[in-house]
Amino acid sequence: MPGKPLGCCCSEFLLCLFCRRCHFSSVGRVEGPAMVLKIFFPKCCNTADSGLLVGRWVPGQDSAVVLAVIHYPFIPGQVKKYLSQIRDQTQVDLTVLGSWSKPKDGQEGMDSFLKDLSTIFPHSRWLQLSRESGKRAFTCRVVQNNGTPPADQEGDEKVIFIHYDQRKVMLSQLHPIQEKSSEKGSSELRVVFQTVAQSQPLFFLDRYDEGPLKLTHWQSEGREASIIVELLKQASVPLCVVLTWLVSVWQWLCSFRCLHTWPVQFISSKLSTCVQSGYRTDHFQTVFSTKRATTHIEFMRKANIFVSFLLDVALGLLLISWLYRENRISQLANTLVPVADHVAKELQELLEWLMGAPAGLKMNRALDEVLGRFFLYHIHLWISYIRLMSPFIEMILWYVGLSACLGLTFALSVLSDIVALLTFHIYCFYVYGARLYCLKIYGLSSLWRLFRGKKWNVLRQRVDSCSYDLDQLFIGTLLFTILLFLLPTTALYYLVFTLLRLVVVMFQGLIHLSVDFINSFPLFAMGLRVCRPYRLAEGVKFRVLSEEPGAPLHLMMEINPLKFSSVLQGYRTPTYSCYPRDSWAALCKKLFVGELIYPWRQKSTKTD
Repeated sequence: MPGKPLGCCCSEFLLCLFCRRCHFSSVGRVEGPAMVLKIFFPKCCNTADSGLLVGRWVPGQDSAVVLAVIHYPFIPGQVKKYLSQIRDQTQVDLTVLGSWSKPKDGQEGMDSFLKDLSTIFPHSRWLQLSRESGKRAFTCRVVQNNGTPPADQEGDEKVIFIHYDQRKVMLSQLHPIQEKSSEKGSSELRVVFQTVAQSQPLFFLDRYDEGPLKLTHWQSEGREASIIVELLKQASVPLCVVLTWLVSVWQWLCSFRCLHTWPVQFISSKLSTCVQSGYRTDHFQTVFSTKRATTHIEFMRKANIFVSFLLDVALGLLLISWLYRENRISQLANTLVPVADHVAKELQELLEWLMGAPAGLKMNRALDEVLGRFFLYHIHLWISYIRLMSPFIEMILWYVGLSACLGLTFALSVLSDIVALLTFHIYCFYVYGARLYCLKIYGLSSLWRLFRGKKWNVLRQRVDSCSYDLDQLFIGTLLFTILLFLLPTTALYYLVFTLLRLVVVMFQGLIHLSVDFINSFPLFAMGLRVCRPYRLAEGVKFRVLSEEPGAPLHLMMEINPLKFSSVLQGYRTPTYSCYPRDSWAALCKKLFVGELIYPWRQKSTKTD
């Protein structure tokens, strides 16, 4: 029944169709091995007037791709000259495949005239396609270059017409992408897509143009164009030159030797704002480059980066409009200092609680007092620093808010750096507690090996046997006992400050995830998938258009769009991530032994 779907390209039908292993009758029944001639015919030519079929024979396959129909009147010499010019432009072996006949009043002798042209355009086979009035399907007769039908041609049922939308096939990109693959190693379907895409200059000439030839193809009703788009293309070249120069000046300023000294380089690598600035500089250099994108991957990368930057700036401007209305900067500055004082007060109460008997635990009194007073001194220093900076906080926030004009990602990066500066005392507490705890853990592990007559071989990186004298065992026992009884007090401080540090890291991680999402999300590719799903093709599917007895089978080729998950995975812009480099097991091991963790370290996520 017409319109019945035949499934996707992995079904048994398509395996037989494109591998030419079986022969299909008019009702779609597999009858056995046979050579099947497949003709890819554009549906825009179904109603075209009589003329010549221009296209290409697929090399190594029993298939032909029809691209356009040349109408009478024409001169064969002009046709050959025009096709030679198109071949030089497209590097596609275009030729005259045969004739196309459609009954029309006043053109009764056109069929015989078109059949005689097979001697002027010699080829191994000549296709004679004809369509009768009132019928949906049309017939095909394959003639050898000597004027006789092929020896194995017993009827029209060995020919399968595959109708396709020429515009969608030309604009679509079949995945997986094979940019550098040769046609010999490509599938037949991929060669068809490449042939239509590379033949774009053939579609510039339509029947309304003043020229020696009149053609029918997907742009026969006039080429799609926009004067605004053309003006933007012309204006983008000098604009890109200016922007590229500005980016080069910025890179020259950043290349000064004083900015590459160890302290400056170390601090800039830890500041999220500096990292985001370098990241956006690379993006600007890619987008504003005057070099034309030659591959699909380069074009999509440029488009995704450009759209992501526009979205970033738009969100930043919205943030600026919200911040500078109703005096919200002053309100934020007046709130920030009391919040910092409240956090410092809570930390002071927490330390006083740890210096007593926390949760009924009996701690080492002397060590508890030393650690508590040491950390309380840091809190007093921090409160003094906040009091000193309080008159300038509103002015700092005022200028920091202007950074949002460069994009929301810059504002979020600045916010991450502000959080890191405001919680620097918590980071110091964590480092002190982690180093002290780690020292005791490694000391206990070394002394435990001493009791068992073992030692760590640094050269061979293994544990070897060793004999110790009585004095060494006595001193080791004494140190082991001291470290063991001091460990609960140190571990409690380390646990509390590690939890506080993890809270800050989680908040910074959410900010980094937001920045990473804006930078890497392929918004342009997702927009194509929603608005024009045929642009990103995962495969094709077929449905029956006509299956009349004694006539070839007519199929309609439709494009299967790429899945959203595949679009996100394939077109995601390479960027950094705030995830830790280690696995969760390695992270837990580091926390247990007291090694410092830096979850904000950059992680390269570049993919080929």
